[in-house]
Amino acid sequence: MKRVFIDGSAGTTGLRIRERLAARSDIDLITLPEEVRKDPAARKEALNSCDAAFLCLPDAAAIEAVSMVENPNVILLDTSTAHRTDPRFAYGFPELSSAHRERVATSNRIAVPGCHASGFIALIYPLIEAGVLSEEEKLAFFSLTGYSGGGKKMIAEYESTPRDSLLSAPRQYALGQTHKHLKEMAAVTGLKNFPLFSPIVADFYSGMEVTVPLFSSQVTATPDEIRGIYREKYRTAMVRFSEQPAEDGFLSAAKLSGLDCMEISVDGNADRILLTARYDNLGKGASGAAIECMNLRFGLSDTEGLKIE
Repeated sequence: MKRVFIDGSAGTTGLRIRERLAARSDIDLITLPEEVRKDPAARKEALNSCDAAFLCLPDAAAIEAVSMVENPNVILLDTSTAHRTDPRFAYGFPELSSAHRERVATSNRIAVPGCHASGFIALIYPLIEAGVLSEEEKLAFFSLTGYSGGGKKMIAEYESTPRDSLLSAPRQYALGQTHKHLKEMAAVTGLKNFPLFSPIVADFYSGMEVTVPLFSSQVTATPDEIRGIYREKYRTAMVRFSEQPAEDGFLSAAKLSGLDCMEISVDGNADRILLTARYDNLGKGASGAAIECMNLRFGLSDTEGLKIE
């Protein structure tokens, strides 16, 4: 039985990880009493006595937690932004390539991808890898997300009674184009330019839909050829290509809410192409991805303890 510690288990990502792991008989969860949950000495002891630790913390606290670990055998899975472009950490999206998968399976330092970044990277990485999209291309995309992605404060705002009437309509944010996922998106895909990114939060708890629009002049592949690239790349239970994703002509951002998998699709026409990734911002966008990486590192099935259908 593996001993696992969740540092930051009170946040939305930590709570989802705890929910998934609590139902497993192969995991012994280390739990700190509430009164010492933030105590440095107690945290350090837990971090060094476990087989794997999930860091569900703000960036500065995650960096601090890494510095506390003296046991070389402890596997750290960081869900913060702090180490996603750090070469010492494996990037936790094993479906991108055999090299990504091998590194996750053998590393004791793993950075879990960002929620918005996961969809964008899943769509763009294979096209650059296949040589049909240039690293120099300037891209724009939007991402619809449930309000749970904003953490406890935003959840409380949306679920309060009474609440601000403005919350009933979708709200665009990160208007200054400095979103913390931009660096990760460029670094992992190989893009030379940050994409123009429009994230939008709406009045539903969880789910995410990332859409990258392309003109045919931006790629040297037809929509059917792009489908073929995704069909070949994504054939696992965690990330899969969908031939006919629409629900009566619509794509709901909440379709995979509560699940830990991702669905990739291609729509549009020969001139204007829509690339879309749908998943749960707390699933493959956070907690599900983190547990998948732990499973792989422990030599288990990627989907052990996860909900994929």
